Amino acid sequence: MPLSLTTLSLVASLVSLQEGVKILERDNYCCRYCGLDGRASFENALVMSVDFVVPRARKGKKDPQNLVACCRPCNAIKGTRVYANIDEARACSRSAMSYAKFGNPKPLGQSPGPRTHKTPANRSTHGGL
Repeated sequence: MPLSLTTLSLVASLVSLQEGVKILERDNYCCRYCGLDGRASFENALVMSVDFVVPRARKGKKDPQNLVACCRPCNAIKGTRVYANIDEARACSRSAMSYAKFGNPKPLGQSPGPRTHKTPANRSTHGGL
């Protein structure tokens, strides 16, 4: 078992390629949190991974019941949190994904205003031309 540098304790080892493929096949290549279909496109297949439901950092075991197919964005959103059940994790993942996709929506009638790139006053925006 590897040693966690943040907690200085032993954690479960990473999932091997063969173990990961078995988990992805078991879950039909679909993210268990947001439902992304890993077989729908090449891009979707690239973001699929395996997640520890109870994270390794929280003493999660490398056991098939603790592993799920997951897209990388949901895996990053989940982090080291532990949820009571998969439905709670899905709700958190979906709300975070909608916030990341749409930002903090403004009330109707308010324009977010133009986006501008701010440069320091002493730098030219044309690379010295």
